[in-house]
Amino acid sequence: MMADRAQASTASVTWTNAEPDTLMARVLAPANLKRAYQRVVSNKGAPGADGMTVDQLAGYVKQYWPILKTRLLAGEYQPQGVRAVDIPKPKGGTRQLGIPCVVDRLIQQALLQQLTPIFDPLFSDYSYGFRPGRSAHQAIETARAHAAAGHRWCVELDLEKFFDRVNHDVLMAHVARQIEDKRVLTLIRRYLEAGTMSGGLVSRRQEGTPQGGPLSPLLSNILLNELDRELERRGHRFVRYADDANIYVRSRRAGERVMAGVERFLSERLKLTLNREKSRVAGSWMCDYLGYGMSWHQQPRLRVATMSLDRLRDRLRSLLRTTRSHRVASVIERINPVLRGWAGYFKLSQSKRPLEYLDGWVRHKLRCIIWRQWKQPSTRARNLMRLGLNEARACHSAFNGRGPWWNSGAPHMNQALPKKLWDRLGLVSILDTITRLNRLT
Repeated sequence: MMADRAQASTASVTWTNAEPDTLMARVLAPANLKRAYQRVVSNKGAPGADGMTVDQLAGYVKQYWPILKTRLLAGEYQPQGVRAVDIPKPKGGTRQLGIPCVVDRLIQQALLQQLTPIFDPLFSDYSYGFRPGRSAHQAIETARAHAAAGHRWCVELDLEKFFDRVNHDVLMAHVARQIEDKRVLTLIRRYLEAGTMSGGLVSRRQEGTPQGGPLSPLLSNILLNELDRELERRGHRFVRYADDANIYVRSRRAGERVMAGVERFLSERLKLTLNREKSRVAGSWMCDYLGYGMSWHQQPRLRVATMSLDRLRDRLRSLLRTTRSHRVASVIERINPVLRGWAGYFKLSQSKRPLEYLDGWVRHKLRCIIWRQWKQPSTRARNLMRLGLNEARACHSAFNGRGPWWNSGAPHMNQALPKKLWDRLGLVSILDTITRLNRLT
């Protein structure tokens, strides 16, 4: 439906050819702009600093595109500042996103579509983040393969505030190796230097590439490809997904040497800082990567990291907290997309026990909601009898004086509301979903 709306909206926008074949001309080519427009609209996204929504983009572009195009061709276009939004990080703290206005998202997306075919073939085979045809699952499988090959010690690299500390001159020097069109280079630098609006104040950016725009992942890959190539030159086994990089070695001592060498390279060549407090050398079975952990076996088995389990539970608690008075069917309808998406990402897990635990925990939470909704002991006794318990047991259970959480995990509620009942109600089972996905693949 969203694609249809994007198709219909873009039909009312007239994109015109720019000039003879240059990179900027290819960026502004009608077919490229139309594709960029459809991507921006389908991605939705929040408004930037100017407050314009994606639904308003077609009307704006239809009216002002000739002026925008003229400025882009003349190298005179000035991007607007980005809107700062703080989001929580998995390991604590916050990370600042910079949300560009939708017009700048359109232009960045058009740039990205032309720059990706130029730069992506140059990237390392061990780089997986934000690249066509590559995924986090491939990165995780590569990490396991390194450990299985005997490189069982892991150098976990944490680049201190990477997206905030990118040196513009160093990055642009690497971009300029492949790009000759000065207008494109100028435009990219202006996007890097675009101000950040927070609390109504605009601050100029001296370093960093704001996360949140379409160009940011590609620019980070361009810079960190230099690290990838250096690791390859030294013969190291590694895997990188955006700024999450792990190097796999045969001993702790080798890991310490590699850590010191990488720290020097980052500082001297890329002007980046290694966060020594969060970077470490440890056994691969102690290091989580992209939400997964590994077992200590010689042929490691993948498992869901403890932090990933905790984050799912926190998210479900937040959802269920607002649904205590809702019908069970509507509660299930609300949490099923979360469970299904989580199972899709963690389908590589080879450990059943945490998945069984999660399924049981979800059913426990739902039974707790039902127990609370029954409210009075007499209502609870009547409903337990309706669900198959005999009168004596139902009354004893309903009047036991214990709290909702204890009762919802007790045998009488498990018998009254067993797994097969939840299956009939359509509740997604994480374990069953992962088992089914693995059979299909």
